[in-house]
Order: sequence, then C-alpha cells, then structure tokens
Amino acid sequence: MTELRYVYAVTRPFDGTLPEGLAGVAGSPPRLLAHDGLLAVLGDVPADDFSEEPLRARLEDLDWLTSTARAHEAVIGALTAVTSPLPLRLATVCHDDGGVRRLLDSGRERFTRCLERLDGRVEWGVKVYAREAPETPRADTGPTESAGSAGPKEAASGRDYLRQRLRQRNARSSILSEADTGSRRLHEELSRCAEDVRVHRLQDARLPGVPRGNVLNAAYLLPREQSEAFVEEVRRIGARSSGIRVELTGPWAPYSFADVSDPAREGSEGR
Repeated sequence: MTELRYVYAVTRPFDGTLPEGLAGVAGSPPRLLAHDGLLAVLGDVPADDFSEEPLRARLEDLDWLTSTARAHEAVIGALTAVTSPLPLRLATVCHDDGGVRRLLDSGRERFTRCLERLDGRVEWGVKVYAREAPETPRADTGPTESAGSAGPKEAASGRDYLRQRLRQRNARSSILSEADTGSRRLHEELSRCAEDVRVHRLQDARLPGVPRGNVLNAAYLLPREQSEAFVEEVRRIGARSSGIRVELTGPWAPYSFADVSDPAREGSEGR
C-alpha cells in the first residue's frame, strides 16, 4: 500500500521523547525528520485516504474529520509537553520524505521566525457567553369559537402573547448588551496580560453542541510560566463580571499564532 507523509508540526531540535504508544492520524505513530536545523513531526498515512482527490472527499465527512482532528491534536499536545511546536494546518500532506524536506526549505524563513517568536509560549482560549435569556412564550392554541374568526379568549391570548414576546425580546437585548460590555472589559484586561491576541469569529449556535449567546471567542499568547497567573486573572475578572459565563481552555500549542499557511500550502500541493 502506498503511503504519504502527514506533517503535524515543525520544531527546533529538542531533548526528550514523545510518549510511547502515541498514535497519530490513521493510527500511525509520529516520527521526527531532521533537516538543516529543523525537525518535522510526521506520520505515514495511506494514499487511498490522503492523496488529493480522496482527501477532498474525506474532508466532507464530519465523522472522519472529527477523528482526524482529534488524532492531530493528540500529537500536537504530546509535543507541547516537551517543546514549543509550530503546528501546521490539518491535513498537510507530502508525497515522501523528500517532499517534507522541500516543505522545510520552502518555509524556512517563516518557520524560523515563528519558532523564535513562539519559543516557550502557549495559547489560552477564552470564550464568553451571555447568561440565558427567558424562553420565548408560546401562543394559546385552544379551540376557537367559530371557523375563520377569533373569539374574545383567543384575541386576549394573542395580545398577551405579543406583549410577552416584546418583553422577552427586550430582556434578551438587555442581556446581550450587558454581556457585550462585560466581555469587552474582560478582553481589555486579559490583553494587557498577553504578548499577543487573536479574536476569532463567534461560535454559531445553530451548530450541534454549541451554546447560545457567544459574545467573545479569543486566544491569548503568553509565556508558559505565566499560565498560572493568567488563569487566576481570568477567574478573578469572570467572578466580578455580571451577566456573563466565562469558559477557559488550554494551555494549547499556539495554533492561532502560527501564521505559516503559505509554506504549508506549498508543501501539500507540491508534494
């Protein structure tokens, strides 16, 4: 079976080893490829799934995509415990080891610059949600007095329903306004603690498992040794902020700050 090279990250040479038994994408254990002062972290994957046409189809398969992303993140997480990796985008694939070396050569300047900037740094994610608004009331659907016309009871219940809808809409608008103010204040204070910040698109509540009322979705870059102080700051600010719920995740490899999409594209397309 023909195999391609799935590249997870680029790092500098480091002491230490990856956990024994670590399985990456397609169940393949990750390995290191050294080239002129850089290391590529890669694994072997089947061409039947990862060559250009099959991969395009696979990326439309949500279950496959989720499984692949989890395996990718597991390798990056293991790397983060022993070094400061520069994560590459999901499904960065090269034809063979020679293609991986060409990837490192084509992006050397950018890889080196990013590795210097991100050395010893981690990313923390902060999502802020508005507290839940009241549920939308439902109109009275009782029997009418005659077909095609509403009786007094139905007319009254209709007016009540519209008044309740208006109150609910006003309450939700007030809640979102309060949450927006609280999230801006929190973001300003956390930004002063961080070396760099990325504000991402808000989460879409129409997607499965995504809570409603997301008003901030941001990533903060800081030295690893400042993580404990940052966590305490998030808790302190969140506790004193009314109308919002704060969700903190991390520490992660600095995905949001690894601005090296061009060399990754060259490597995957040039193969």
